[in-house]
Amino acid sequence: MPSPVHPLAIAAILALAPAAAAAADPAPLQQLRIYEIPRANEGVFHDRFRDHALRIMARHGFAVRSIWRSEHEDKVEFVYLLDWPDAQAMDAAWAAFLADPEWIAIKKETAARDGKYVESVAARTLEPVAWSPDRAGAAR
Repeated sequence: MPSPVHPLAIAAILALAPAAAAAADPAPLQQLRIYEIPRANEGVFHDRFRDHALRIMARHGFAVRSIWRSEHEDKVEFVYLLDWPDAQAMDAAWAAFLADPEWIAIKKETAARDGKYVESVAARTLEPVAWSPDRAGAAR
């Protein structure tokens, strides 16, 4: 079972959340992803994400807002926040990224060389509520 979201990660997300143009306008989605990564492969995981995943994700329309490292319950977590215009764009981009031949080859090569990079993944789609303090016109 994936680790619960660390309170520090939630505070950071709330601080970075974009203001909506108007309360009546639909707000874009954000997606929080939390990867539990093996401590022994933390360095190579970061290298692969920085040098390959981010570049390939950008090619498929990903907008990575911020990235964090967390330790929770003696586990190393890699946490990042994505911005999406809507759920359909999010689903299409993930499908394209996961099917990308370059990404598939990189994962195969790095796993053969270094072993397991990810123990578990938790993904949460975040939909802002109308009364959130970061939304224009929110009731206080």
